Amino acid sequence: MNTKIIEAFKNKLKDGFVLGPFSKTNDSAYIEIMGLAGFDFVIIDMEHGPVNTIAARELIMACELKGILPIIRVKENMPSLIGEVLDIGACGVQIPQITDAASAKEVIKLAKFHPAGNRGVCRYVRAADHSSMEKSEYFREANRALLILQLEGKQALDNIDEILEVEGIDIIFIGPYDLSQSLGVPGEVNHPLVISRMDEIVVKSRNKGIITGTFVETPADAKKWIGSGLRYICYSVDVGIFYSACRQINDSLKR
Repeated sequence: MNTKIIEAFKNKLKDGFVLGPFSKTNDSAYIEIMGLAGFDFVIIDMEHGPVNTIAARELIMACELKGILPIIRVKENMPSLIGEVLDIGACGVQIPQITDAASAKEVIKLAKFHPAGNRGVCRYVRAADHSSMEKSEYFREANRALLILQLEGKQALDNIDEILEVEGIDIIFIGPYDLSQSLGVPGEVNHPLVISRMDEIVVKSRNKGIITGTFVETPADAKKWIGSGLRYICYSVDVGIFYSACRQINDSLKR
């Protein structure tokens, strides 16, 4: 695990916001391009993307080469998934469908070594430089990996106060699409009801010293939420960004 990238990422968060897309491809060239373009992080998507563990390892390597923070979104809150992506060197794990304090505490337990948690112990992994890293150093440094918890439904909103009391959360990510559906306005991510509930989470998280973030698809929405205090801005998806650029070129030349 590359702690220098983690440190640079955290320093940038102290002074402003960070920006990065989701990635749903298995092509490391996309990752290299994201780094060259100046993105701060990429979320390698194992929940909704066709990425397996071997492919994710190669994508993490590409991130490290270009100085972009590799985060992996796992399918669900399971020991085998969280430990696996940390073992291959993910600098952060994003966990979907957190609904209450119990599920948040479970994530901490699965992602951290003693004394913060109870993660399965093995130092013969890529994150420990394949056992060449001194044991105590590895167990200490591994606990610096970022934990990003996704709140996506009304149940999470109702339990937000107890979730924010859990120690060890680095970032709260608000999933606007799932949230809109749970509030009865599916897909309407700019609906006043959705925005008001998101604002509520932002204020409560800020009061607890926890950074918040969300998913956006336009520069206008990104600027709006940055202005509202969000600092972890997930901008669209690599395949969608590529499609939009291709479509824009095509439309401009064929009008």
